[in-house]
Amino acid sequence: MIRTLVVDDEARARETIIDMLNLFSKGVDVVGEASSVKTAYEMISHHEPDLVILDIKMPDGTGFDLLKRFETIDFYVIFITAFEEYAIKAFKFSALDYLLKPVDPDELTSSIEKLKVTMEKDSISTRINAMFQFLNKGSDKDKKLVLKTSSNVHVVELNEVIRCRSDKNYTHFYTVDDEEIIVSKTLKEYEELLNEFSFFRVHQSHLINLNFVKRFEKADGGQLIMKDNSKVPVSFRKKEELMKIFKKM
Repeated sequence: MIRTLVVDDEARARETIIDMLNLFSKGVDVVGEASSVKTAYEMISHHEPDLVILDIKMPDGTGFDLLKRFETIDFYVIFITAFEEYAIKAFKFSALDYLLKPVDPDELTSSIEKLKVTMEKDSISTRINAMFQFLNKGSDKDKKLVLKTSSNVHVVELNEVIRCRSDKNYTHFYTVDDEEIIVSKTLKEYEELLNEFSFFRVHQSHLINLNFVKRFEKADGGQLIMKDNSKVPVSFRKKEELMKIFKKM
């Protein structure tokens, strides 16, 4: 059984989530509920749940404030949030699960089923630390991206990712350490996540870190030579935009 605590400042919202869990999610035992950071901290310390379904905004602080009270996070977290773009980007960077309000029962059930398969408490603190690092609004060099593969959870610094390559529904990441990390998400998802951090999609199958471009070769329709000496084709429709970027650099 997944021992679960529901944290939301609205009683009706808590009741709805608990009803959804009882109706649609087998193997879930709701051990309690809380309406504030203070009571949530007390309940987590007392019940030691496996999972906390956590609203971001509460009267005495945020879900982030709650998590910062714990030296080690040894419970899984599913965040509940209104559409707050920056918070959502932080969750995606950190490979953390989240649900938008109002919570859809199918999406909640899907998150629980995913959790049953991939429960990895040893990586939760790592991912939450990566989220906090993103939220701290430091330089791009300080940003870390969490990449979950079938067998590992990788935490990579953005300034160590040279390029990404699409392979149908998978994305291959290539780093300065000559590491290749394969993630079961599309390149489009990472393009949307990384486009404000010096990454540019030069081709249908290639997303590059502009900081690692060595030179542009005009031959064969145009290709980039990256600092690891890899060759990346540039599509015709992206070439003009890329040249404008180079002029500004």
